Amino acid sequence: MRILITGGSGFIGTNAIEEFARAGNTILNYSLHSPLNAEQASHWRPGDILDAKATTAVFREFQPDHVLHLAARTDCDEKTTVEEGYRVNTEGTRNVLDAIRATPSVERIIITSTQFVCAPGRLPKSDTDYFPETVYGQSKVITEKLTRDADLASCWTIIRPTNVWGPWHMRYRREFWRVLERGLYVHPGRQPVIRTYAYVKNVVHQIEKIFAAPRDLVNGKTLYVGDGPINLFDWVSGFSRGLTGREVRVIPRGLMRALALAGDIPTWLTGKPFLINSSRFRSMITNYETPMEPTFALLGENPYTLEDGINETVKWLRTCRDFSGVGGGS
Repeated sequence: MRILITGGSGFIGTNAIEEFARAGNTILNYSLHSPLNAEQASHWRPGDILDAKATTAVFREFQPDHVLHLAARTDCDEKTTVEEGYRVNTEGTRNVLDAIRATPSVERIIITSTQFVCAPGRLPKSDTDYFPETVYGQSKVITEKLTRDADLASCWTIIRPTNVWGPWHMRYRREFWRVLERGLYVHPGRQPVIRTYAYVKNVVHQIEKIFAAPRDLVNGKTLYVGDGPINLFDWVSGFSRGLTGREVRVIPRGLMRALALAGDIPTWLTGKPFLINSSRFRSMITNYETPMEPTFALLGENPYTLEDGINETVKWLRTCRDFSGVGGGS
């Protein structure tokens, strides 16, 4: 395959390029940023999908038969608007779709959306039953609508990754895993909090399966990609054992709620989230399930277990020199 990946320098893209390269495919990573993994530099072509003319030129030059559109702004910034802060998800996607239409060699397309097009609390009734609660989610609704309206001749599929984690997740490395490793994380009670998480190598496996599936099974479909629902406590506990050798510390939810209210004060004064505040507390106790059954029915079960993913991620963290106490950092 000749695979063009937009935004391949990011977290999911880094893992996807590793797997696609191992399988002997020809890969072009069209990304504004240099690769997270320096060993992937040979695949990188710097560029911005907001530059419509340059993007179309790169597509025409490379002549891909498969396209994986990952380029996006993925953080949740509620202080901006879709128009001001998330143009890459809207205008950028439009430019990618235009480039695809201008490149007859393209046979298969995967456009990446997010589970955040539907907020937690209920399951969507259809592929277009949108109810986002973040600006980021709103921008990805537009990503999906642009794709559905693009009248693509190629086989296209929209994927909605759930909460993806694993090697090369830089924000989790800086924040959650470092806090956990330093012994600063406490879990709010033992009541189950059910989440649909996604080990990144399982997501890449599902992407590969979509590219290989018969056209009539995936063309025009929207699929959540990730793992089956888990209890958040099991995920946190697995990482606590892997990073510290100890079980995660647990405190009653009532006490955690009081600490969160106290943490709202420095959060408000500094404008920066405290270790625990009301927003983070609500996130820690909120169930967030997504409809994974259609994905597993179509693509089969995932190859990596929760334990596999945790072990692989801890192994990667031990190679990171800036990770406190694990990779030789201070």
